[in-house]
Amino acid sequence: MDLQARVTEAVAPYAARSEPPGLAWLVVRGDETAVGAHGSYGPDDPTPVRPDTPFRISSVTKPVVAAAALSLLDDGTLTLDAPVERWLPELADRRVLRDPAGPLDADPSKNTVPADRAITVADVLELRLGLGLDFNGPFPGPVLSALAGLGLQAGPPAPQTNPDPDTWMRAVGSVPLSYQPGERWLYHTGCEVLGVLIARAAGAPLPEVLAERVLDPLGMTSTGFGVRPEQAGRLGPHWLPPDGGALTAYDPVDGQWSRPPAFPNGGDGLVSTVADLAAFGRMLRSGGVAEDGARVLSEEVLADATRPRVGQIDEDGLSDWGLGFGVKTGDQPDGRGTGSYGWDGGMGSTLWIDPAADVVAVLLTNQMWSSPQPTGVFEAFWRAAWA
Repeated sequence: MDLQARVTEAVAPYAARSEPPGLAWLVVRGDETAVGAHGSYGPDDPTPVRPDTPFRISSVTKPVVAAAALSLLDDGTLTLDAPVERWLPELADRRVLRDPAGPLDADPSKNTVPADRAITVADVLELRLGLGLDFNGPFPGPVLSALAGLGLQAGPPAPQTNPDPDTWMRAVGSVPLSYQPGERWLYHTGCEVLGVLIARAAGAPLPEVLAERVLDPLGMTSTGFGVRPEQAGRLGPHWLPPDGGALTAYDPVDGQWSRPPAFPNGGDGLVSTVADLAAFGRMLRSGGVAEDGARVLSEEVLADATRPRVGQIDEDGLSDWGLGFGVKTGDQPDGRGTGSYGWDGGMGSTLWIDPAADVVAVLLTNQMWSSPQPTGVFEAFWRAAWA
């Protein structure tokens, strides 16, 4: 069975059962490319999902935005050891909770200590700046709870929630760190900080920097923070996982992603298509070179970004983190091999590149996961793509 038939056979039954209502996928394996789409926009809208349908890609945003930071490393605008306070003065002179579980106190001398050192660019890219979701500690913890109280996004992606980047950074700078810089991998918040860092270092808004350095060179014309005007009629609703009954919409057609946000979120804010993300994946697979031969990233910085740098970040002990990418440190039961890199999005998206097997695999869906663990269609997709 060829690649096209194998992946189709694996994922089509899930869409037929509305698990999720609609999905699109693209797999590149060596010189072979297979692409498909199944299902519809949802139970109340029979519009068929197509390969050019835009999806809310949530945390698959992270490696795409990280690529803009890697480009700034390439040209020397950023260096990994540089203290970020040069561009983010809100993060200067940090204090750190004595106990990550808190409590926070109006008098910082009571429950905090000075940071051992400044936060660096590497800390932000590695998600070790001392802020974020701690999956093995207090959840969400007093610091993120305090930020939510200041009006910053908490919970699932919601692009219209956050204020503008400067206001957002002032809020982040008003709370202590949960851990010392470099001490612990904490999810997500560092990617939000990274977006502000990229914009300030480059001297332009994040959407402009991302377009100039990543999207435009790769022809990713359907990727952005919120749908572009020409996409407006193609973005369907996004659904919550079923809870014993009918599906409930998490985001309607005219919802959070229907217009540009005040805060372009480098952690979860992008809309994209399987073709655009496959172009991004092909560039990575080719060592930083686009299909037209243009160099987007150097081989050296890409190799540094896609190697294990942090330590095991999940319970199976086979995953690590690089500079904006998850990295597999052991062969997966689904076929993804050691050295594969990419990331998943809890709203139902995945992008992985396997240099050894010469595979780029993208699956986008219109339904949120019910837990941090991928749903059945993702396991079936990975097995078929890597079979």
